[in-house]
Amino acid sequence: MPKVYRLKLTEAQIQELRKAAKSHDKPYVRERSAGILKVSEGNSLRQVAYHQLLRRHAPETLKEWCQRYLEEGLDGLLVKSGRGRKPSFFPSE
Repeated sequence: MPKVYRLKLTEAQIQELRKAAKSHDKPYVRERSAGILKVSEGNSLRQVAYHQLLRRHAPETLKEWCQRYLEEGLDGLLVKSGRGRKPSFFPSE
């Protein structure tokens, strides 16, 4: 039988995530916050990742969001600077 991922949040964390899910400036943070809240309510990672978010994600991705939130708070849900593909052409100045 597969191991079930359980997420325990404090009341302050739940309130912080609800506020972020409704009114954060960045849409991807709103989606991640909503996903974490659904997992904390007892839904499985697979169910939330595949059916309850705006876009389909891998359950492992949702688990990483949960772990980063527990370690770093809302800052852990932001995309870090320097991510993404680097330019391969640098025009001369």
